[in-house]
Amino acid sequence: MITITEFSVDKIKDPFGIIAGDRYEFRLDVDVPEDDELHVDSGIYIRVIYRVDGDHASIVKYELYERINDRYLDFDLEEEEEQVIDSFCKAHYAESAD
Repeated sequence: MITITEFSVDKIKDPFGIIAGDRYEFRLDVDVPEDDELHVDSGIYIRVIYRVDGDHASIVKYELYERINDRYLDFDLEEEEEQVIDSFCKAHYAESAD
């Protein structure tokens, strides 16, 4: 199971109002156990696009990257890990600087 160690969040600007709701971009630095297939010695981070529209909030997409060189990692998270990410984003999106 992944553990979120640090994060940043920014609200994505939509000056034309084309997309309903608000979008947020998270960068989540995570620790991954050595026995997990996601483990990379240099560490990974997850880039998450999160959507909030009224009472509905959800992950639009996420991508995993190697921390040291920003190399994209073609892996999917397990359902439990996605739920951890979703809960974290729901709890922290309001901390973005507008």
